[in-house]
Amino acid sequence: MLRGVDLLAQYDSYAMIRLISPRPLLVIAGSEAESAYFSREAVEKTAEPKELFVVDGATHVDLYDKDEYVTPAVAKLTEFFGKHLAG
Repeated sequence: MLRGVDLLAQYDSYAMIRLISPRPLLVIAGSEAESAYFSREAVEKTAEPKELFVVDGATHVDLYDKDEYVTPAVAKLTEFFGKHLAG
């Protein structure tokens, strides 16, 4: 079904983000990512536990396949999941 531009303009991707809590939220962003403000906004609008991990020097796309940026992101994921999924 097609939707009008007016409906798209009213869309708020953060309208229900508060419902994530109390589940832990980890957001990883590159310091040079054009989209980093979305990550900061998401973390600002959620309750604890939450964390924003910024990879210095990385763009959004760098986090896909450049080892110097992927390696610290994977290390953070490992730490975060180990902490929050440990039984």
